[in-house]
Amino acid sequence: MMARKTRTYTRGAEEIRAFARELGKMPKEVRRELRPRLKSVGAKALISARLRAAWSTRIPRATRLKIGLSQRNPGLAIEVDRKRAPHARPYENNDEDGIFLAPFFGNKNGRWYGHRARPFLVRGARPWFETTDRDVAEVVDDVARRTGFR
Repeated sequence: MMARKTRTYTRGAEEIRAFARELGKMPKEVRRELRPRLKSVGAKALISARLRAAWSTRIPRATRLKIGLSQRNPGLAIEVDRKRAPHARPYENNDEDGIFLAPFFGNKNGRWYGHRARPFLVRGARPWFETTDRDVAEVVDDVARRTGFR
């Protein structure tokens, strides 16, 4: 089974996971405060990934920042919707340079042509991993203090 989206995660998820474990189900007011602050933390990495994919007309618009506040799926993830940009995953090529093969106009029985990979997602977000992890930890600590946790 193929996944529907291509994602890149930060390591700051452990801070959110610990906070969610401590808090249990997050109250709406905590989510309301946490979500916009985490969105501003991940915005730089999102913009960077979109800029690296500027050669495409569909990939930047299909790229978004996903914020997970649950114990099961915490953290920030930059993802590209496969339905809106089906060519994103082959061009990302698991963050490796090289060539990938694709059929000529979708004809899988006909000729296949090599295309140069253009990794954009991980390479666009990687410079921001460390800063994002540090900022996520600060935001979670600040919100935890405000809600009475230590």
